[in-house]
Amino acid sequence: MSSKIIPPFNIVLVEPEIPPNTGSIARLCGATDSILHLVRPMGFSTDDKHLKRAGLDYWQFVQIVYWDNLDAFLRAQDENRLFFLSKKVPRSYTEAHFQPGDFLIFGKETKGVPEEILSLYHDRCFSIPMSNSHIRSLNLAMAAGIVLFEALRQQG
Repeated sequence: MSSKIIPPFNIVLVEPEIPPNTGSIARLCGATDSILHLVRPMGFSTDDKHLKRAGLDYWQFVQIVYWDNLDAFLRAQDENRLFFLSKKVPRSYTEAHFQPGDFLIFGKETKGVPEEILSLYHDRCFSIPMSNSHIRSLNLAMAAGIVLFEALRQQG
């Protein structure tokens, strides 16, 4: 019996600013065999002690790919595999049909995915619905976990 190798999901953080968020997402990626993509510029060094603390001793189990900028990342990808997550769009992530190898893309904590990207890829943009309008947004690590586990759930 041959076993089919299923490609991992990819979590992409565009210009992340808060080390503990990135550390928590790295840990999430390690736990799910997902690949973490970090798009520069970042608001911290990957040697940051807060980043290491959030990831604990799991760093050796996380595959991390660094990109010089968002344009370089986008040029290297098949746009049909890209899913942008933003609070600025109405369509729920539960309407997306994820496949292994897809890229789940999250913008920086203070600004989200750039407006020009949301406009250019409007058909690839999704949000996590929130019922309380007084809450601005979810924590980045929480949002990444929600969407990644929906993608994994869809795979059975």
